[in-house]
Parts: sequence; structure tokens; C-alpha cells
Amino acid sequence: MIVRTWNLFHGNTSPPGRRAYLREMVELVTADRPGIVCLQEVPAWALDEVGTWAGMRAVGDRTRRPRLPVLGRRITSLHAGLFRSGLHGQGNVILLQPDVTVRERKVITLNTNVFCEEQGRRLGLDEKLTRWWEAERRICHTVKIELPNRTRMLVANLHATSYDRDPRLPDAELRRATSFVTRQSDLKEVLVIAGDFNVTRERSQTIHDLTHVHPEDTWAGTSASVDHVLVRGAAVTSARVWPDDERRLGGKLLSDHAPVEVEIRV
Repeated sequence: MIVRTWNLFHGNTSPPGRRAYLREMVELVTADRPGIVCLQEVPAWALDEVGTWAGMRAVGDRTRRPRLPVLGRRITSLHAGLFRSGLHGQGNVILLQPDVTVRERKVITLNTNVFCEEQGRRLGLDEKLTRWWEAERRICHTVKIELPNRTRMLVANLHATSYDRDPRLPDAELRRATSFVTRQSDLKEVLVIAGDFNVTRERSQTIHDLTHVHPEDTWAGTSASVDHVLVRGAAVTSARVWPDDERRLGGKLLSDHAPVEVEIRV
């Protein structure tokens, strides 16, 4: 089974242009019928559409409300690279094959006021940075699924805070997401945490601990980028980052992130 993650950048190209290619991106990343695809930076209006475009079952959760629910999409279409999520909001989506049974779904806000203030004191952040950290809602949403062969999985998708100001911020969110996932996991469930972690494995204490500290609970699937697919409880291949040529369309480089994937043997 292929498990893939991609930050869609709201359908923008790199560098951003006037036109968005959101549907083309969704069709491209699902063309070979992967088992699971985790998407980030999906415009809020498209949360209910990506499943239809992909021919897959979509489980989506909104992270930012649209400022102009009706007009936001139209205004953004005038120049996708300029407006992005400022008007039409955004969210994250987990795509699943139609024959998968969804048993349960949950969502947690990773950067609540209480969490950011607590972590801010622990990390020695100034008040301005702590307030900035709280400003844009970041979530981890999960689905518990059962495959046709009766394998049970818990799949989590997250998009952590940007690391530009301090890589410890997204790393703290990743640790919280991991704790959230492991607390709700069942015995013999395959666990997947995928998404845009906004921190590389070299700069993440959380990734180091997950992949090295506890041999009996080792996770695998980190990539060289800030996008990862971590897996526990099943054999998994090394992460593959798509080369640029695989995400070009008409000479345009789609998104400012490349899809990352692993193959799980279930």
C-alpha cells in the first residue's frame, strides 16, 4: 500500500502565479491509486470536492475559516498566488480508497492558547512570539480504518506551524500530535502520522526520539524534507520524495512542496 502526503499550497505553482491548479494536483497525486493520501493547505471550499476529483473517500477538517465564504473563491481566482488562504480559508484532507471502512475520526488543535503559553515558558519564548504561535490554528486529525483484509490502521494528518521563527515550535506540536495518536491507538493497529511537519529530521528532537530512543516502538518513514510519513507496526520502505519533473504540468512546477511517499506492507 502506498501512503503519500502533499502540501498543495492552495493549488499554487512555485513560484506562485496567477492561476491555481488544485484539481490537477489532486488528480496527479492520486492517479496511480495510492492507498492513503494526506493533503494539507486545501482551500476550505474544496474540502468537499477533492474526494470526487480523486475518486476516493475524503475525510477533511477545516483549520481556517473563510473571511468571505461566498466571494473569497472568486476573488482568489483573480490571482491565486497573491491571495492564497487569506479569503477562502483552508483545511487538511485524508483520502482513502472507497472499500475502506472508517471506524472513528477525531481532531485535536495543536497550538491552543494554554499549550502555547505552557510551552512558551518552557522554551523561553518572548510574549510576542508566543502570541504569534497561537494566531493560526494548527490541527492533527485522525481516522481509524479497517482494510478489506481486516488490517486496522490509525491514520493521522497534520500541518505544523512554520519553523521560520523557531524550529522548536513545530517540533512541540509534532510531539503533541504523536502523544494524541498513541493514546487512542489499539493493540495491533498500524499507526501512520503523515503531513507537513515543518521541521527536518535533523532539527527535530521528536523525530529522533520516535526513530531511535525506544526500539520496541520504533517509527520509520522520515524524509530529507519537512514532509514525512511516519509508520509504526508494519514493514515500510524508505521515504521517496518526488523529483521535480514528476510534479510539472505544462512547464509549471506544482506547489512549493514535493509529494513524499512510503510503501507499507499490510
